[in-house]
Amino acid sequence: MSVIDYNRSAPLGSVSAFRVISLIERAIDAFTTRRSVNATMRALSNLSDQQLRDIGLHRGDIPTLAGDLARESAVR
Repeated sequence: MSVIDYNRSAPLGSVSAFRVISLIERAIDAFTTRRSVNATMRALSNLSDQQLRDIGLHRGDIPTLAGDLARESAVR
């Protein structure tokens, strides 16, 4: 009976390259999330108090809501 060994080590430097690429991807994700949060906060801040009341918000809710919406859209 013969045994075939498929265990191969990763090429030298591939793990480091993967870590660098992963770090860059996380940085890009954080940057796009921050831009989305800022855009949402700007748009909601431009609404009047009456308009915010119409949609059930208070001015103090804007930062939390903007962050929640950005994280929710990043998951999708």
